[in-house]
Amino acid sequence: MGFWTLIEAFLLFANALAILNEDRFLARRGWTLAEISVGGRKSLKGQVVGLIHACQFLRLPLMILNVITIVLKLFSG
Repeated sequence: MGFWTLIEAFLLFANALAILNEDRFLARRGWTLAEISVGGRKSLKGQVVGLIHACQFLRLPLMILNVITIVLKLFSG
């Protein structure tokens, strides 16, 4: 496994987190930022919820990285 494959895996994981709908999927399980208390943000659940929220916030840079990855894959084979 090369470095490029690792970068692609992280990009796919970030895409998966970015498409999670907070109202339809996360709220049913109690995984929203509103339900995590201030002290609970240091817990593992709080960190994961923060990561999901950050990926959803950075959708535009993710789209740009996806386009760059697709173009590079088209030219490199």
